[in-house]
Amino acid sequence: MPVRRALIPCLRYADAPAAIDFLCAAFGFHRHAVHADPDDPAIVHHAQLVLDGNMIMLGSDRPGPTKDSYRWKTPAQAGGITMCVYAVIDDPDAHHARAAATGAQIVRAPYANEGHSGRAYDVRDSEGNVWSFGSYDPFATAG
Repeated sequence: MPVRRALIPCLRYADAPAAIDFLCAAFGFHRHAVHADPDDPAIVHHAQLVLDGNMIMLGSDRPGPTKDSYRWKTPAQAGGITMCVYAVIDDPDAHHARAAATGAQIVRAPYANEGHSGRAYDVRDSEGNVWSFGSYDPFATAG
């Protein structure tokens, strides 16, 4: 099977089912696959969400060898974020309105990108990860 080249952010959440609901409602993601524990549906072993042909993967924060070897921490455990996800979208203002309507914590309202074209806004998800959604497409201007 051919490999599709992609960089896919992977995130951990204390309450992965609630995070999935939030990401879908506030940011427009769609469930591609969600593998919950058959004995405890509050534990998500692995989930894949898609937005405009792009994917993120996530799972429940839980003790174990993966958490230990990766040194996974949620933003709450780390005392702040350890990365930010940027997503290229067509209409940051409309996307912002959707996120704000769900009660998402807006970090920075829509703004014109300094030094780049387009607009963007910054928002926290249900557990404190920061997402930037903007119309600036770095692939379109690379060269």
